[in-house]
Amino acid sequence: MESVSAAADGSGSGGATVSSQSVTAAVHPVCWYQEGSTGAEVAEWFDSGEADEDTRNLNFDGKSVEEQKLDYPDYRLHADDTEGRWYMPTCSSKYMADDDERSIGDIAEAYYAENSPVWVPAGESAPVPEVDGATLAQAAWDAVTIPTATISYNPMVGDVGATIVGMDTWVWATGDTPKEVQVTATAGSTTATITATASMLTLQPKDGTATCTGFGIPWSEDNDAKGTDCLIVFDRSSAHFKDGVTPVDIKVSYAITYTATDGAAGTMDTHTTSTTTSIPVAEIQALNTIPTKQP
Repeated sequence: MESVSAAADGSGSGGATVSSQSVTAAVHPVCWYQEGSTGAEVAEWFDSGEADEDTRNLNFDGKSVEEQKLDYPDYRLHADDTEGRWYMPTCSSKYMADDDERSIGDIAEAYYAENSPVWVPAGESAPVPEVDGATLAQAAWDAVTIPTATISYNPMVGDVGATIVGMDTWVWATGDTPKEVQVTATAGSTTATITATASMLTLQPKDGTATCTGFGIPWSEDNDAKGTDCLIVFDRSSAHFKDGVTPVDIKVSYAITYTATDGAAGTMDTHTTSTTTSIPVAEIQALNTIPTKQP
């Protein structure tokens, strides 16, 4: 996984920090080869007439016995083999992602059309299953943990670094807060690339209102003249909270797309990270007096 930080570098450009991490995920293919009957069992099934009876009763997708024999090339060559196995193409919706909108029927039909039973002699490895791009992308994304956002703010007054009631409090993303995450995963010959992008912080302060259309920039004298896209105005001090600080909920929502080398492409459900930080808010006291009469 590679991520680009939303933390601004002080000039307002942001995105200067790139970090990466490696994760390992287990993924089961939607379609694979499953161990089936021995060579002797398949030959007996065809030659005893049992295949004719099963075909009449079970249909087997409308295939005649002769058509089914074409799926087992040279099956008679293995008629005496009680150890080697035929491996059968198999598909199951059990291994599809919850938000996968594809039809298991369509997936299976396409897989069976391209994959017939395979003979595997005793002691040899079964066919390696191919993981399709959509399944691989979902498994890779599920294995990744996206860091929650961290922020800083200005003004910071006194020993506790308090902002002030009624003032514009600048807020900006810091550290590893990602604005873009890219995940690349490979299984067999298939590689999937997942890209998650976010455009802003969503701030929900207690006792205040937030306006945020981006990730903010640090306050400085130069930036003060430019303005910021991320502000909170607190309307009450933190004195009534138990710890003397005001909670601020922070969310970042990511739109997710993926592509894969097998031609798969699409979108995934929006992913949102959530955390809560605290900002001390102080109130400046002012004294109102009625002027005395001047002599």
